[in-house]
Order: sequence, then C-alpha cells, then structure tokens
Amino acid sequence: MPIKILLADDHKLIRDGLCLLIAGEKDMDVVADVDNGRDAVALAKRHGPDIVVMDINMPDLNGIDATKIILKENPDVKVIALSIHSTSRFVREMLKAGVSGYLVKHCAFEELAQAIRAVMKNKPYLSSQIIGRVMDDYTGDFSSNKNSVFSRLTPREREILQLVAEGLTSEEIASRLFISVKTVSSHRRHIMKKLNLNSIAELIRYAISEGLVSQEY
Repeated sequence: MPIKILLADDHKLIRDGLCLLIAGEKDMDVVADVDNGRDAVALAKRHGPDIVVMDINMPDLNGIDATKIILKENPDVKVIALSIHSTSRFVREMLKAGVSGYLVKHCAFEELAQAIRAVMKNKPYLSSQIIGRVMDDYTGDFSSNKNSVFSRLTPREREILQLVAEGLTSEEIASRLFISVKTVSSHRRHIMKKLNLNSIAELIRYAISEGLVSQEY
C-alpha cells in the first residue's frame, strides 16, 4: 500500500509541484491538498492520511494549531513541517505541537521523500539546519519562550487573532467559529489587554511579527 499523504500549503504552485513529484514515487500517493489550516484539519479526519506535510503560515488557521488539532483527533497520523521558517521559535512550537519531522522549503525533494519514509518507520527527521536550531534552544536562553504568542494566548485567542488580522469582521468570525458576536468581541478585548495593544492595526502588526499571518493576507 502506498503512503497516503495530505499536503497543506497556501501556495498552489508548491502544492502542484509536490503533487507532480510525489506522483513519481511508487510508494507514495497524495490523497488531498489544501490551502488553509482549517481544511487541513477537516480533510485529515476525512481521508485518514499516513502523513500530513504541513506549512506554518496559512490562512484561517495556522499550521502549528492545525497540527495540534490533527494529532489530537487522529493519533495515528504523522505530521512533517515544511516551512520557510527555520528560526528557533517556529521550530520549537512545531516540535511542541507534535510533528515527527521538520524541513525548510529550500530542501531538495529527495530529502522530503527521505523524511516521509523515515517518519513512516517511526523515525523522527530533522534537516541539518533544523537540528542546529534545536541545539541552539538547548544551549541558549529560554526566556524568550514566555513572550511567544503560543505562550501568551490560548488556542481560541490565537484563532480569533489570526482571523482579525486576516480582515474578517466580528460577524464573520462568529459565523465561522460557531460562536456569538459578543463572545468574539470579548475575546478580542482580552487579547488586546493581554498584549497591551490598543488598536486593530497593532493587533495585525503583532500577528505578522509572530508568524500567525504573513503580509500577503
């Protein structure tokens, strides 16, 4: 049986390229590809892939929180992060979320294929650049962890912060998350208080600086 793979990346060109390359591997098959974290969660549940190749910066729900949900709902699934980010805070948060592998996007496809096969054998896979970041964390100062958005905000608050930063209104957020507009407004006030921010513009800048959204959104 081929390895069933779900691709989650907000760039169609990357998804199409990976689909084409994976099609050339006899032991691999792409069962679905998605452009946002929320659909990644839904399709992981629907298709039951062996491997999810997950980007970090994605609309609607970031790859870190999407990974946490996927692994909670599908304990047998394994996630490999494939991201432009190689800084220690992103590596740390993805590892804490439970990924089995982490590669940077400038890697060769052969390395990704190697990582997929290794992870399927229950062997973690980190590219050499990522191993260096992990070692930096062990030898460096961990105090910066306390200021991360993943330490300061709850998962629901991060979800709402991302949607606010992507330009959704309170009504649209309420509809998407199946909560009331009043609850959205309450969360937004708590977020601004926690972060000591006073405007939506400051919220957006903060979300971009923490990698919840990119400047493209």
